[in-house]
Amino acid sequence: MTATTHSFKPTLGLFDATMIVAGSMIGSGIFIVSADITRNVGSAGWLIAIWLITGFMTLTAALSYGELSAMFPKAGGQYVYLKEAFNPLAGFLYGWSFFAVIQTATIAAVGVAFSKFAGYFIPALEVTDANILFQAGAFKLYPAQLVSIALIIFLTYINTRGVKGGKMIQTSFTVVKLLSLFGLIAFGFLLASKPGVWSANWADAWSMKNIQADGTTTGVVGSAILGAIAASMVGSIFSSDAWNNVTFIAGEVKNPKRNIGLSLFFGTGIVTLIYVAANLMYLNVLPLNEIAHAPQDRVAVAASNAIFGNIGTYVIAVMIMISTFGCNNGLILAGARVYYTMAKDGLFFKKTGELNKHDVPEFALWIQCAVAAVLCLSGRYGDLLDMISFVVVLFYALTIWGIFRLRKTRPEVERPYKAFGYPFLPAIYILMAIAFCILLIWYKPVYAGWGLAIVLAGIPIYYIAVANKNKA
Repeated sequence: MTATTHSFKPTLGLFDATMIVAGSMIGSGIFIVSADITRNVGSAGWLIAIWLITGFMTLTAALSYGELSAMFPKAGGQYVYLKEAFNPLAGFLYGWSFFAVIQTATIAAVGVAFSKFAGYFIPALEVTDANILFQAGAFKLYPAQLVSIALIIFLTYINTRGVKGGKMIQTSFTVVKLLSLFGLIAFGFLLASKPGVWSANWADAWSMKNIQADGTTTGVVGSAILGAIAASMVGSIFSSDAWNNVTFIAGEVKNPKRNIGLSLFFGTGIVTLIYVAANLMYLNVLPLNEIAHAPQDRVAVAASNAIFGNIGTYVIAVMIMISTFGCNNGLILAGARVYYTMAKDGLFFKKTGELNKHDVPEFALWIQCAVAAVLCLSGRYGDLLDMISFVVVLFYALTIWGIFRLRKTRPEVERPYKAFGYPFLPAIYILMAIAFCILLIWYKPVYAGWGLAIVLAGIPIYYIAVANKNKA
């Protein structure tokens, strides 16, 4: 009797791949982070500029990745690109950081956001002292954290049953949240248009200032402007991240040389348009001070209340729960494929390189689940943003530099698609990314520093893994 060989099956079309890009990007960020951005920059022009700069960086990176995905159309995505462009250590450091913080902390942050907004319907999920289940020193355990973990476990289980179940959830939930966001934006302009608010918000559009809790403002001048931009972009970059998740599952996409690049372009383009339009809608219905100091930073809730009245709170809560549910499904589905590819190279737990009877890396899914669950207990939303944004942008810059290296070192490799605007746009992205990382280390050193430390911790781990591989 012959043993059955399990391999990835190409079952995802262009539409499915595009929904993975858009669905993985849109979580909870667009509903929340504009408050912090507005506090940092204090003007309508700069609020929109931050989202446009982030959108430009995201689209540029996505169009650049199209070349890499067409060259190496297999599971693992960015891990494979870094390994091929530089060396196995570069690939491993990304894979290690991906496992330790990038993907797992994003899954945790999105899971926490789901629970926060479920608290509108179930008061026991509100993060208040009255709802503490357990406390030991500074550590506090809330029911909301347990719900976040339960959500991650449930979606992990669904994805261990095969890619079709994950695809169905991803496509349906992404379509619903895209339509909901388009609807919210349209209603914001049609039902709650306030010309006085819009005019007041744009009266002094390009004067950067910090908005204090009492409504007073402090002007931002000189080099502090760069710091304010970097601090603001933490939230917008987090909200626009995870677009590259589709590259991790290239082995399950039909005609990946064509469809990965197209899905990156369509997905990031759609989301960038939605994000800019959503922020224009916020400026149309809420004064700047109300955006900056929306209760618990829930700008979309404040805007929805202005549009729909009291029921608006529940409208947004449902939208965010749908959004974060679908977002986490995409993150969980895609992430495990990176660990699978690393294991195939002998650089991760051997069992993660095995596929189950449903042709998915089940063990990789469960260890990802375990780390994300721990992070649900340990980190606050804002702290995770600082850590993730720094590490993510650092590796995006390195990967795009890899395009330049591969053009010189591997000119013979077929390139069905070439990076748009090469060499200018990729070079501009690298410069912007390096500037962002330096400014973040300078102005928000604690968690950005922790992110860098996690990356560097991967160096000794890599050499231990190589030594164990050589012994085997």
